[in-house]
Amino acid sequence: MPSFPTGGHVFVFVCAGCGAELTAPLSQVALPAHAHQTYGNGVQLPVLMEPGTFAVESESWGLAWPSREKGAPDAAAVLGIHASADGLPSANVTDSFVIAPGDTRGTVLIPEKSSGCCCGLDGADGPNMACEVCGLPVASRIDDCSLWQAVWLAPNAVHRHAVGDSTPAPLPWADVTAAAVGTPPYEPIASWGGRQRGLYHWWSWSPRWEAAAGRALAHLLAGSGGRPVSVPHGLTAEVFQRALDALLSTDGPTLHAALAGPDLPAPDTDADLLLVPEHPQTGEPWAPAGGTSAYLVPLPLGVWLWLAFPEPHLPADPPPQALPLELLRDDPPPPLPGRLFHIDAGVFRHTLLRLPTARDPWLRNVLENLPTHVRTGLF
Repeated sequence: MPSFPTGGHVFVFVCAGCGAELTAPLSQVALPAHAHQTYGNGVQLPVLMEPGTFAVESESWGLAWPSREKGAPDAAAVLGIHASADGLPSANVTDSFVIAPGDTRGTVLIPEKSSGCCCGLDGADGPNMACEVCGLPVASRIDDCSLWQAVWLAPNAVHRHAVGDSTPAPLPWADVTAAAVGTPPYEPIASWGGRQRGLYHWWSWSPRWEAAAGRALAHLLAGSGGRPVSVPHGLTAEVFQRALDALLSTDGPTLHAALAGPDLPAPDTDADLLLVPEHPQTGEPWAPAGGTSAYLVPLPLGVWLWLAFPEPHLPADPPPQALPLELLRDDPPPPLPGRLFHIDAGVFRHTLLRLPTARDPWLRNVLENLPTHVRTGLF
């Protein structure tokens, strides 16, 4: 079950050809920041969506521009893309739906739609799952290395039907945060290959954090106007400050970013930017009850929780009936990553291109120099 109460309407997706049910009952949640992330080389990533949930993708992540005809609307404007760059996504935008593979029903794999993959299925040949009843291609199963495991339902081949008549309102923040769980910044990463046969593991920064930081950094830059920005000390600075110092000017007074959200004291009125959680159902950023003039920088709820309320890796006090102090041997803390934090360049670029301030010359320069920043290890 999801790590937070989903609430909201429940839907079942059915085949557009014959009406057969293709999924279990699902509740809608916000699309994860890492939905389209490609991480590492040969890495085995887990399932993208939690059981019993689905998310809607309203943007195309394809790489081919359509041909432009005289008098046709600008494709970048249609997509909300505000800066010129190579490899922009296609303007053929149609809502698609992503679910956990275990929530599919009544489907079969299409064997001939499995070429071009490395360690699994990548969906490059189009839908690779068909309706078991009528044979209509209805979805793409993704489980290749370095990609999040998911099933993407083909938008023109499925319909969603509501289960029940009522449409409950999104859950209040108090209910969401009461059951939410923080996302740890470090985790073991599994990969195929190397000298060993099968899987091997190492401890690394969380891919979820790198994707979340890519989206948040785009907003931090957009809200800065090019001026220097400082973030709170500790883990927040470890994640963001190096990139902010490298990408922003040192001229002018420094803007201050602060953490704000439910269960925290009222935000600092001197803060110019607020790092806030997104509602896990709607994706809307939290905002102070009385409003604010500060720029809101969205973070996934699990990442924000860990920044706002960091969890210790070890108990603060020795357990009762412990060995004498001179003999006490604490369990070692989990190993730290062997490198500095790297922000996900793909998520950063995708987000920044869709912000109106991306037209500013200094931000266009950041986008043009992104490959250099990747080579230097900033991303």
